[in-house]
Amino acid sequence: MGDPKGLTDQQQKWLASVREGLHRTTGKTVEDWAKIARACPETAHKKRLAWMKETHGLGQNHASLVLEAAFPKPSAEAGPEALAEKLWSDPAARAVFEAVKAAALALPDVVAGQRQGYSAYSRKYQFASIRPAGGGVRLGLALEPATDPALVEASKTEGWSERLKSILVLAGPEAVDARVAALLRAAWERS
Repeated sequence: MGDPKGLTDQQQKWLASVREGLHRTTGKTVEDWAKIARACPETAHKKRLAWMKETHGLGQNHASLVLEAAFPKPSAEAGPEALAEKLWSDPAARAVFEAVKAAALALPDVVAGQRQGYSAYSRKYQFASIRPAGGGVRLGLALEPATDPALVEASKTEGWSERLKSILVLAGPEAVDARVAALLRAAWERS
């Protein structure tokens, strides 16, 4: 959730509907709920999330929206460029990021979005994301793993869109070749 920069029109509409739904179902605005959330006795995000759900009956999306408003991350306020600089500070990972970014942005109507833990690429919906990982970069794609023998099934703990069903580990920028470009295009076509 968060700043609409880096979100597609579809994602912005979804975010607006979550905001409106919170007000409609509870009678309180996000700002009203943020004041309530600041009284939470917990300090860790997951515990705050559980508290909002258990104590106030909010669902996952509403609770996440409220907590983001109540406790904005300083890095998120710095903007997408600052997030990218921090995430891609390792020169080897940065080279892979730049190669994937160039391949993704070569496709029409792509929206690049920077999150704290990954970089996302969307058309109407997210079709790819990348994040640094020990020894390389993990490229998540909105493709079934059976699409290509190099793809492996994405774990549920990746931290990005559940639409990204497969992972490809890229060891260096040279790995972002015609095959990766074709996989990005195939994922883009499904978004």
